[in-house]
Amino acid sequence: MPFWTCEQCGAQFPDSAEPPAACLICTDERQYVNWKGQSWIAREALTRSHRAVWRDDLGLLGIGVEPPLAIAQRALLVREPDGGVLWDCIPLVTSEAVEHVRSCGGLKAIAVSHPHFYGAAADWSEAFGGVPVYLHGDDVRWITRPHPAIVNWFGETQPLSDDIVLVRAGGHFAGGTVLHWRTGAGGRGALLTGDIAMVAMDRRSLSFMYSYPNLIPLNPASIRAIARAVEPLAFDRIYGAWWDRNVGSGAKAVFDFSVRRYLAAISDAAQPEETG
Repeated sequence: MPFWTCEQCGAQFPDSAEPPAACLICTDERQYVNWKGQSWIAREALTRSHRAVWRDDLGLLGIGVEPPLAIAQRALLVREPDGGVLWDCIPLVTSEAVEHVRSCGGLKAIAVSHPHFYGAAADWSEAFGGVPVYLHGDDVRWITRPHPAIVNWFGETQPLSDDIVLVRAGGHFAGGTVLHWRTGAGGRGALLTGDIAMVAMDRRSLSFMYSYPNLIPLNPASIRAIARAVEPLAFDRIYGAWWDRNVGSGAKAVFDFSVRRYLAAISDAAQPEETG
């Protein structure tokens, strides 16, 4: 029986003769059902209609899907001597992509920021011998394909190595996670945020939302919680959720400024009147 992928969000569901009636991620108010209606694609069909692609993305290996599928996300590979950590996930695994990652040192773990990026995490794990898939336990109800490799971690931090730690920031989802890479960016530190903190189109600021497509903002308490989670971390670079959506340098100051700007924008304080 086929494994089914939601064409709108890219989440993979268990094998069954028929696809599910609905995608629980897309029917949530943070996402949306495609205007044409709920649609699915079987894993085997997906491998025929799409391909995995990879290229450098500001010093990290990025892996995406062409033609673009779901929310057009890309994964990132953080390499270490004993194997890499795949950050966030795409809906497709191909033998060519697996061989390329192996040529880059292979995988020792997968970590995902939040449910919109679960993709085909179980397939990626199986392709590398069942490496653990770290998902925050606060979001367990959103797991669309249960798998023995999934590690539901709890609390505020989850070290993956001496230099890589997962940090629960919350916000977008209760278990929303960022990855701190202490030795990234040439030793200055890097923060991989998915869209828990969205790198804006100017690539000089970030934003924070409960729902990006439905334009539902986060409340001040959630923004301050994200800021508290990130404050102790040293980093000079931020990697966002899509190709080239990164802050190359000075990212700590950019993050702090963006928090202040967002809180000011949603405050009850009177805004100065325009003059003209």
